[in-house]
Amino acid sequence: MSKTEKLLKRLDEIGKVLERKGGAEMLLGLGSVGMETERLDEYSDLDFFVIVKPGYKERYIRQLDWLEEVYPLAYSFRNTDDGCKILFDDGIYGEFAIFEERELENCDYAEGRVVWKDPSYTRVDFAKPSRPAPRLTEDSLDHPLNEALTNLYVGLGRYARGEKLTATRFVQSYAVGSILSVLHLLETEEPYFPDVFGLERRLEKRYPRFAANLGEMIQGYDRVPESALCILQYIERVYPVNQRLAREIRQLASMCQQL
Repeated sequence: MSKTEKLLKRLDEIGKVLERKGGAEMLLGLGSVGMETERLDEYSDLDFFVIVKPGYKERYIRQLDWLEEVYPLAYSFRNTDDGCKILFDDGIYGEFAIFEERELENCDYAEGRVVWKDPSYTRVDFAKPSRPAPRLTEDSLDHPLNEALTNLYVGLGRYARGEKLTATRFVQSYAVGSILSVLHLLETEEPYFPDVFGLERRLEKRYPRFAANLGEMIQGYDRVPESALCILQYIERVYPVNQRLAREIRQLASMCQQL
């Protein structure tokens, strides 16, 4: 049996155990085991929600016998008030959360696939979130790209001061992140499962032309100046950069390269 088949089978088996245990009302598969099974591969994991009756939440978070009945657990870690990260003994990794119905009204999540539900439970609309997804993209280049430019300047200053870790974040994380927020304005997005909670997810397939530049933009801890120059060059190709600021960034980068 392939890894993808095992993942889907494991989720179905969890639903059968929930039915036997009682107190659960619905099992939702999320992500690649949810509404996006077309992208399921050997590196996918189990992401799921269990909706339970009032009073059962802590039982299902604190006692993982319902998972052990499916397959022994090698590791578990309660990472939030609502759920855990787990590793089954056969190497299948998963993350789950337990909610009562009322809690989902204030929860951010992507649409899920109903894997199992109690026959007496009539609500199926909770497979779709009631709240809109957070907005991650911008409608104008001005703010994000100027933010990226100032991130380069500040980051290089910190690098010159010897603060290489924060410099790395400013240049290779914050500046690049700002570009991601307007990438849809600069390049045609290929249709491949965008994630409403993370612009970086599957970026290599969604924006292959931009992704070809990332190796030069993110060169690592010891090459912050080189990364900053590549990011600056990219922004200059797509936006009218203030020339004085560009000169200051280049001067700082040159000085940092000589340290």
